[in-house]
Amino acid sequence: MSLPVVMSGHALVAGDCTGEALALDQPLSLWGGADPVSGSIIDQHHPQRGALLSGRVLVMRSGRGSSSSSGALLEMARLGTHPTAVLLADADPIIALGAIVARELYSLTVPVVVVAAGDLSRIRTGDRLTIAVDGSVEHVGGRGR
Repeated sequence: MSLPVVMSGHALVAGDCTGEALALDQPLSLWGGADPVSGSIIDQHHPQRGALLSGRVLVMRSGRGSSSSSGALLEMARLGTHPTAVLLADADPIIALGAIVARELYSLTVPVVVVAAGDLSRIRTGDRLTIAVDGSVEHVGGRGR
């Protein structure tokens, strides 16, 4: 296992957590792209269809539209199938809104953090991420990297 690297980030929704990364190859719309009951990717055209979002740190360059993604994240939070956090290179206010409402309605924090695209590109599925309230992200690569 490699040494931790700390990345600077900007918290759109502040919170702290530790979890395994799910690094997506393409953006995902949570509305219609994720099943709120199972917490998995159901978009027929997504290369990681079937991957589980639930309990993992969702890592993707950006969201992929639908203003209803905030409602989809909120429903996942209600059902307990939400990602532990969302890490982005491009700020997505729609995803942030879902996390803010989840905190207000369910007292559940889903941190949403924006980091530099270069830092985001180094994260692989299975890597360990620790997100701090200030938006910093400690990244530990796995499998000898």
